[in-house]
Amino acid sequence: MWDMAKNKAAEELGKLGGKARAASLSSAQLSEIGKQGAKARSSKLSAAERSEIARKAVQARIAKLGQTKRKDDNA
Repeated sequence: MWDMAKNKAAEELGKLGGKARAASLSSAQLSEIGKQGAKARSSKLSAAERSEIARKAVQARIAKLGQTKRKDDNA
């Protein structure tokens, strides 16, 4: 039905991005790209969504440290 042969030009373009590109970047460059993505994502979230993400991050850090936070502790 459909010819599933790959387009050679598309294959070559695909090699320019993704894992191959990430492997060629320094850690500083990867960090900068990540910061740009985080800023773009954050700008699209509502205040409530950002708050929820932050709350989950705090809970994950606490769990990672093996600590427990009491419900009556407001500090």
